[in-house]
Amino acid sequence: MDIKDFLIDENVAMIDAMHQLDKVSKKVLFVTKENKFIASITDGDIRRWILKKGNLDAKVKDIANYNPKYLVESEKKLAKDFMKKHFIEGLPILNENKDIVSVVLLNDEEYDIKRELSIPIVIMAGGLGTRLYPYTKILPKPLIPIGEIPIVEHIINRFNKYGSNEFYLVVNHKKNMIKAYFNEIEKNYTVNYVDEDIPLGTGGGLSLLKGKINSTFILSNCDILIEDDYEKIFKFHKDNNNLITMVCSLKTIRIPYGVVEISKNGEIEEMKEKPILSFFTNTGMYIVEPKVIKELNENEFIGFPDIIEKYKRYGEKVGVYPISENNWLDMGQIDEMEEMRRRLEKDE
Repeated sequence: MDIKDFLIDENVAMIDAMHQLDKVSKKVLFVTKENKFIASITDGDIRRWILKKGNLDAKVKDIANYNPKYLVESEKKLAKDFMKKHFIEGLPILNENKDIVSVVLLNDEEYDIKRELSIPIVIMAGGLGTRLYPYTKILPKPLIPIGEIPIVEHIINRFNKYGSNEFYLVVNHKKNMIKAYFNEIEKNYTVNYVDEDIPLGTGGGLSLLKGKINSTFILSNCDILIEDDYEKIFKFHKDNNNLITMVCSLKTIRIPYGVVEISKNGEIEEMKEKPILSFFTNTGMYIVEPKVIKELNENEFIGFPDIIEKYKRYGEKVGVYPISENNWLDMGQIDEMEEMRRRLEKDE
């Protein structure tokens, strides 16, 4: 069953709502107006309407509850207790835009919205991971476990939920271990390996994909997780006709000292006690047009930020998609890796 089976427009006739309730064999539907969730309607709501009014020509909007219960994605794990507390059979889970992304039922059934982001995903998985030593003395960075599965599988699983099933891993350091891992697990997606025999940087490795990727693709580092709507990011990229879109996260840092600004004549101009700095930083995820691959020199070491700078000089359109600080998880250093582990274990 698709999540759309639970959605009904507020202008639909009550009789049709009854038929839809029978079709899904559940006791609740979620009411939309111009494709936005606004209310809920249950078999009990319809029954009470009929007994009180006797009007069979009513529409959903005449009967629905316009103060519906729901939870946001970060609260999803509380759904079952929430439903028991409020005596409801089903609960919509909403994203930050108030769109329904999944439906949870009291009997533990769960329906996620069907995603259709079927584009190639390239993951740079060949680095030495020197900042995560001594973990990377034993394992390549992509296989460092975060919970029960390695970080690169977390990345793949998130894209896979959005409909992506074609993955390219650019591998180098301990590449046979990475290949062995994915060859042994059960999966509903394809992993293609691109052997980087010499280090080519976060951009140069893309030159090895000439002739293999000819459509818009997503490029990701192997040590980050972006917890945002990938379809929305992709749509933003296309709507703005960008050659490259960089996903950037807001970052807030409190300086643990009093900061002194000095004037030109050597006097104190301003003092700020433990100021807070806010800025956007590159997360390591990009939406990229295939032109970038085609125009790369083969076997040339280059970082992807350097590629961006080159295209900016050429006047090409390079955009930024901002996300919140909480939607970016980074394991580039050991303390950050432990924080990622705590966050993911808390959400599971």
